Amino acid sequence: MRVRAGIARRGENSAALADFGKVIELDGERLQRIHDRDTIRHEINELSGQVRDLRQANKDAKQLQAKSRQLGHEENLHGERVGILDEEIRTLLLAIPNIPAEGCPDGKNEEDNTVLTEQEGRAKSHTDSAQHTDSASHSAVATKPIPHWEFAVEMGILDLERAAKISGAMFAMFRGDGAALARALLTYGLDRNSDLYEEILPPTLVRRDTMVRTGHLPKFIDDAYEIARDDLWPIPTGEVPLTSLGEDEILDESQLPMRFMAATPCYRREAGSAGRDTRGLLRVHEFQKVEILAYATEDQAHLLHQELLDRAVGAVSDLGLTYRIVDICTGDLGASAARTFDVEVYAPGADRWLECSSVSWFSDYQARRANIRYRPQGERGSRFVHTLNGSAVAVPRLWAAIVETYHLPNGEIAVPEVLKPYLGGRDRLTANPQNQ
Repeated sequence: MRVRAGIARRGENSAALADFGKVIELDGERLQRIHDRDTIRHEINELSGQVRDLRQANKDAKQLQAKSRQLGHEENLHGERVGILDEEIRTLLLAIPNIPAEGCPDGKNEEDNTVLTEQEGRAKSHTDSAQHTDSASHSAVATKPIPHWEFAVEMGILDLERAAKISGAMFAMFRGDGAALARALLTYGLDRNSDLYEEILPPTLVRRDTMVRTGHLPKFIDDAYEIARDDLWPIPTGEVPLTSLGEDEILDESQLPMRFMAATPCYRREAGSAGRDTRGLLRVHEFQKVEILAYATEDQAHLLHQELLDRAVGAVSDLGLTYRIVDICTGDLGASAARTFDVEVYAPGADRWLECSSVSWFSDYQARRANIRYRPQGERGSRFVHTLNGSAVAVPRLWAAIVETYHLPNGEIAVPEVLKPYLGGRDRLTANPQNQ
């Protein structure tokens, strides 16, 4: 009942409910088949003893041997059916989403998500006049925000045309100060989390099973890239290899929580983006991101979820960007997540909110798939860990929000204070003379 009710909270998910019902039905048959197989196996063992006794007494055992062979055939049939049922059940279970946490707000779709807080940065509305101070003249000039796909391309720090020539639509190329800003953001994301999070540089091509463990397959197969020849998959997020670090391992409770971070490229086909805004950096196939991830016990999970959220929020707040925190409702929740908070930044030129981090708690959903366990102190046996993750820094959308927010009347881009050390102390980004 708990699982059915949890799936039902996700809204119009009749297919998942039907799949769960089918799992119950198939599992009933599986248990009966196992019982019948074991009963036959016991009978075969008894017949083997009787055949042995007859042979020792120099008596005919052919009839019992024939019966044993027939029962062996029936046992094999039951065993084969159990194997088929195991695979059918596994396939169905992989498509069933996680159960939403009790505190997750109910809702049908993204329109029912709840904005928990909104913090204004340097600019808020496309229709407002943004006051930018030119430090050279010490004068404030009112300007209308411009989308990054216009002025950044003109500056030569964003090259969409050549990226498309090289790789196709929805790829981006950063140049000059644009590339330096992207690199600065990655280092900034790693440095601000290095106090607690172990830096990992994982492989970014992973096996199919690795994608399955996090719930990206089979659910999001249309959005994933595949290298069919080797059955390897370019990762859609650093979450994929980081989650599998503890695959098939049993940790000690004293090791938890465990915290990891990784700066990786990410690849997404964005197959469902037809008709959606794909201008500039709003939606791209390849991007750089710093992911933070944790293993925890169930009791630790709530505090770890808040910790990851605080770090994602702190990154955008310190950049001086306008941001908001959105509590994702059950109908818009990712399939693997039990609870998610999105951090969105406002891009004044594009005049829209851009999701830059989804901070999620997955309960033990992913750990069950990856078989990641821990030994509780003072208890026998083991339990599954809980996994949590979020984006510490996602480059394209933060890049877009920064250049639009800090775009100056003279055409330059002011550098947020926290990024100056990563840009050699510079306070301005300028046009790229090599690409104008």
